[in-house]
Amino acid sequence: MGVFSFIKDAGEKIFGKVKEQEEENIEVSEAKNEILRKENVKAASKLLEIIEKFDLSVENPVINIEGNTATVYGLADSQEIREKIVLLIGNSEGIARVDDRLAVKIEAPEASFHTVERGENLSKIAKEYYKDANKYMVVFEANRPMLKDPDKIYPGQVLRIPQQQ
Repeated sequence: MGVFSFIKDAGEKIFGKVKEQEEENIEVSEAKNEILRKENVKAASKLLEIIEKFDLSVENPVINIEGNTATVYGLADSQEIREKIVLLIGNSEGIARVDDRLAVKIEAPEASFHTVERGENLSKIAKEYYKDANKYMVVFEANRPMLKDPDKIYPGQVLRIPQQQ
C-alpha cells in the first residue's frame, strides 16, 4: 500500500517519557539512545499485542519503530485487515508515518482514508462519501474494533472508508 501520514500527537499513548524528550530535540547520550531503542521495541510489542487482542489475522507480524515512523511487515488475511492494522498503528500517539510492507492473501480494492476534522461525526462523514448520513454504521463497522462507539471519534483520527457496494 505504501507510506501513510498521521498526526503523531493524536491517539493511544504507546511511548513513555523518553519519546517526548526525543521529540523536543534534547541531546541524547548513548545510554539514553539505548533506553529510546528499548522504548521503541516496547511500543512495537504493545502494538503487536493490540493487533492480536483485536484478532486482526496476520502471519509473522513485525513492527519496527524508528523516530516517529513505524514499518510493519507480515501477511494479512485480507485487504481489510491490512488497512485496519495500518490504522491501528498510525492512530497511536507518537506515530506520524506508517510504512506498510504488509502483503495480503486475498487481494481486494483499497478503501479510502479520511482524517477526522473538528466538528465531524460519522453521519457527516457517511454523507460525504456515500451521499447518505444513515450509512454512518458502515463507517463504524469498517473501523471496528478500533472504534468502540460511533459517537467517539476525535480530530486527527484516520478512519477507513470502504468503497460503496
